[in-house]
Amino acid sequence: MPRGAEQHSDEELVKGCLKNSRYEQEMLYRKYFAGMMRMCMRYTQDRDAAMEIVNMGFLRVFKKLHTFSFSGSLEGWIRRLVFHSLSDYFQKNPRPVHFLDLEERDAPARENALNKLYLEDILKLADLLPDATREVFYLYAIEGYSHVEIAEKINISVGTSKWHLSNARQRLKQLIRIHYNHAG
Repeated sequence: MPRGAEQHSDEELVKGCLKNSRYEQEMLYRKYFAGMMRMCMRYTQDRDAAMEIVNMGFLRVFKKLHTFSFSGSLEGWIRRLVFHSLSDYFQKNPRPVHFLDLEERDAPARENALNKLYLEDILKLADLLPDATREVFYLYAIEGYSHVEIAEKINISVGTSKWHLSNARQRLKQLIRIHYNHAG
């Protein structure tokens, strides 16, 4: 974390940003930049593209900061907005999403349906997962946490984290089959 950013609470940073303080805006950006960049680099190995996505995400953050209610973590809220920018980027620059190896090589209909899916579509399907499974899925696949980190973060075992991720994969395959095979 950059020097200075850790000296301010999220609440102080948000209040300062809402008052249009350039200093707090920079501190907020610096505090969360590295984590958002890591998340974007998971989906594109192009550093310039990742930087564009992160910056577009932070533009959303600053435009919508007045809607943040402190009911959850600021980092999670920022991550969601940056992730929406990531999804927008891939909609404008389409390429097949090979998301957690959901596709099966010997099933052409399913593969065709998957090629038409955007990250946002998969996230909508992920919202249908059971709460604990969805939480592990988001932490692992979206936020980039390891199973060890997830276990510590939500107080479960590493094995349970792995089970939830496996369960998420299986359920997402079923949901994709149900929701998208008819469209292909």
